[in-house]
Amino acid sequence: MAEQKRDYYEVLGVDKNADEETIKRAYRKLAKKYHPDMNPGDKNAEEKFKEASEAYAVLSDPKKRQQYDQFGHAAFDGGAGGGGFDFNNMDFGDIFGDFGDIFGDFFGTGSRGGRASNGPMQGANVRASVRVSFTEAAFGCNKELELVLKDPCPTCGGSGCKPGTSKVKCTKCGGTGRVVTTQRSLFGMVQQQSVCPECHGTGQVIPDPCPDCHGSGYKAQKKKIVIAVPAGIDDGQSIRIRGKGDPGINGGPRGDLLVQVSVAKSNEFTRNGYDIYSEVPISYAQAALGSSIIIDTIDGKVEYNVKAGTQPGTRVRLRGKGVPTLRNKNVRGDHYVTLNVVVPRTLNSAQKAALRSYDEACGGTLSNTKKAHSPFGRKK
Repeated sequence: MAEQKRDYYEVLGVDKNADEETIKRAYRKLAKKYHPDMNPGDKNAEEKFKEASEAYAVLSDPKKRQQYDQFGHAAFDGGAGGGGFDFNNMDFGDIFGDFGDIFGDFFGTGSRGGRASNGPMQGANVRASVRVSFTEAAFGCNKELELVLKDPCPTCGGSGCKPGTSKVKCTKCGGTGRVVTTQRSLFGMVQQQSVCPECHGTGQVIPDPCPDCHGSGYKAQKKKIVIAVPAGIDDGQSIRIRGKGDPGINGGPRGDLLVQVSVAKSNEFTRNGYDIYSEVPISYAQAALGSSIIIDTIDGKVEYNVKAGTQPGTRVRLRGKGVPTLRNKNVRGDHYVTLNVVVPRTLNSAQKAALRSYDEACGGTLSNTKKAHSPFGRKK
């Protein structure tokens, strides 16, 4: 009954002022999620699919949407002057024709419907990973990987057929690569296309498989490949090596090899983009009087002059001492160094005496603690 139905806008999860494109996107998402082919045997999903399809059938049609906005569900139950609405007489293509790629496999409306996938196709990409040190990532390196890769079977040349034989047209799909089934739905009888389970969409089958590759057309074997890791690569980035993936199908090109790079952490440096950060301890004397210090960088040790009066936590910048950029290894980031003034935890008697002498020369802060001004003013 009409009063038992949910609001069509609520079903699609859109506002009542939603435009046509928003409604279409909302339905596309729900239909893909709840379609019976994606949820075999799930009656709840089937009902949700029907509910969403009914809502879209109304809201996607300006005239029907106007009727629904005015009379609600009664507009299609024959009441409120709506005149009724028969979903079984709808043009199914009007609803799904715009979604060819998504619904083509479901309803046969897509551009791929009825055609076998027997043309040249690129092979699948192969994924691998490699671990490099912090410095190797900064300056680049070569790494050798051992991978299991496929090559065309030398016995059958990649056809998968026993020598002297060839593929034949699939009798289940008649060479189309697809099979058509008919089922009853909310919209009446619907023809549904799916990939042929016998030939897997190629339209051809192998009656006599190759004895060496068992009809696959490929032989897998271990191979060693040298990977050039570019300077400046960061943790988690990937290197694409074209033509090193799986062989193509029906004469198609090979896929690519995608190598994800994992960069080990450094005990001395951290990285942000192409900039490097580190910390260097200095003594109080070096900070107060100024001094020449040695700083470790990815290029090696460099000398730096600390200015007199340097405060704890001061950050200095070494231009061009960061990581080379991926686009141009001659263009580099910077190295930022935080100067940490170290306070000794233990002192011998001579050091203590020297510090007391220094303190007296500075006004005797150690002995004049009681004379220090109160933060709340001087007592009368």
